[in-house]
Amino acid sequence: MTRVLVTGSADGLGRATADTLLSQGHDVMVHARNQERAEDLFALADRGARVVVGDFTQRDAVRRIAAELNDAEPLDVVIHNAGVWSGPAVMPVNIIAPYLLTALLHGPRRLVYLSSSSHFGGRPVLDRVDWRGESAGSYDDSKLYVTALMAAVARLRPGVLSNAVDPGWVPTRMGGPGAPDDLELGHRTQEWLASSDDPQALSTGGYWYHRELTQPHRSVHDEAFQERLLQRLAEETGTSL
Repeated sequence: MTRVLVTGSADGLGRATADTLLSQGHDVMVHARNQERAEDLFALADRGARVVVGDFTQRDAVRRIAAELNDAEPLDVVIHNAGVWSGPAVMPVNIIAPYLLTALLHGPRRLVYLSSSSHFGGRPVLDRVDWRGESAGSYDDSKLYVTALMAAVARLRPGVLSNAVDPGWVPTRMGGPGAPDDLELGHRTQEWLASSDDPQALSTGGYWYHRELTQPHRSVHDEAFQERLLQRLAEETGTSL
């Protein structure tokens, strides 16, 4: 049995991932941004999932969640699923929150970051980024940053399996009802990376699409860009990786 945190699991891919891992017998912690959204997790809680609540646009909430989890039984896996498509919350939720959780949480030996094919449209530029979400952020940039974060963690923490997943454009609330990709396939790779002993699932530093390794944006594995990103995030949050 693996102890797994799935962020952003009130609906969509996060909920489907948590549901499958619960069905497989794992110890699952689910997350919602507020108490109203947490009510959507009651069915999973009735099956044994534990619920954590915190708004990832607020850094203090992310820190509180990390502290609460560090005071409990150590996590084996974190699936950084929470994300937003547009608006001021893009940078706080899509990159600041997973960065802080990565830096603060003790123990996880597998980390899975939700990326997107949109990261190919991101720019490896860190000047004048609104990390605090006072204005609308670039989704493409945020997904490039979080994918590069994955690669940096894989390089700097050799005892940790760190991977990123492109789930495809799937028909969730974020993706919209007309999204063309398979919703079922959209969450299978995360579950596999979180729990499988398949040799491929025990690799690190990969960018995956439907359990197939693919090549990410060329900046993802650029160590100089990774270092600039980590330095900027450390300066912005006051917390180093």
